[in-house]
Amino acid sequence: QVHFVESGGGLVQPGGSLRLSCAASGSIFSISLMGWFRQAPGKQREMVALIISGETTKYADSVKGRFTISRDNVENTLYLQMNSLKPEDTAVYYCDGVGVVSGQGTQVTVSS
Repeated sequence: QVHFVESGGGLVQPGGSLRLSCAASGSIFSISLMGWFRQAPGKQREMVALIISGETTKYADSVKGRFTISRDNVENTLYLQMNSLKPEDTAVYYCDGVGVVSGQGTQVTVSS
């Protein structure tokens, strides 16, 4: 079973950018659905971005035009490029997928 480990979070000012990485313990080539999710304090986990069958992407309305999900089947890594960050993007970000074990998440804090 493939395990994911998230990294790349941190403290950033509003308007800034971060790139999150999700390193897999094995090949992600055959994983048909992967994505990024986030959970803010006191809130339910929500979908941020999905990548389906390696090509089709889907985004939450709140991040459309600002976030980009991508995958590297050679490096076995899933990415989330986050631009124009807002305080409401503050959360723990997780990557997950069909048949994989998600990691502990990476904290993103957007604050001045």
